[in-house]
Amino acid sequence: MYKELFSCKGRTAIVTGGAGLIGRGIVKALHEFGAEVYIADIDKNKADELIRDISVKYVYLDIASDDSIQKALAEVIKNSGKIDILVNCAYPRTKDWGMKFENIPFSSWKANLDNHLGGYFLCCQKTAEQMKAKGGGTIINLSSIYGVVAPDFSIYEGTEITMPAAYSAIKGAIISLTRYIATYYGSYNVRANSISPGGIFDNQPKSFVERYTKKTPLKRMGAPDDVIGAVILLASDASSYITGQNILIDGGWTAW
Repeated sequence: MYKELFSCKGRTAIVTGGAGLIGRGIVKALHEFGAEVYIADIDKNKADELIRDISVKYVYLDIASDDSIQKALAEVIKNSGKIDILVNCAYPRTKDWGMKFENIPFSSWKANLDNHLGGYFLCCQKTAEQMKAKGGGTIINLSSIYGVVAPDFSIYEGTEITMPAAYSAIKGAIISLTRYIATYYGSYNVRANSISPGGIFDNQPKSFVERYTKKTPLKRMGAPDDVIGAVILLASDASSYITGQNILIDGGWTAW
């Protein structure tokens, strides 16, 4: 009985940004737990690498485009009849991403909020309505610890990387949007939760990694696979009474 709690068998899942660093692991995990999975991404070449390894599907989706989102979701519903699980993992950003706060053009600020937060909004809006009509479903939005706490800029010193202001604003808003959806669609058996990872190792400068590690109780940065357990929990019946929550996966970063 309890083994079936985490099963996603018979469910159709769509993962925006499914060909990315974190998205790839989510796609593999949902597939392993029985879901029919669509990689919804702009990078078909990276998606094809996954498709060669496991039996998943691909649909082109540019989360910065309203038209692209609507076409992708319509294609999935046409082919599979429904969407039971939506995981928003896409990470769109402008070419000037990473500028210091005082140098950010207002046009860039608006574009990033529109593309990232706006794209998540549209995916949630269209999918939630479909889930409502079908009797339920689950929405999982990827946020960040920087949607909950302020960045520690000391860990970026001496490197060329920083934490963009728009990122914090977007990720905080995603948590609030998710809670809104949870209460708005709860009576239709549509659940919505967010996941907030801490720093994920992606070959960042050594000094950054060392500083980040020292600030984390578990003494390491996160790995993409660290996110998988929470996704499977929220995608399955194991979380049938969980909605409107934000799960922090940060090695204890926010516990200090």
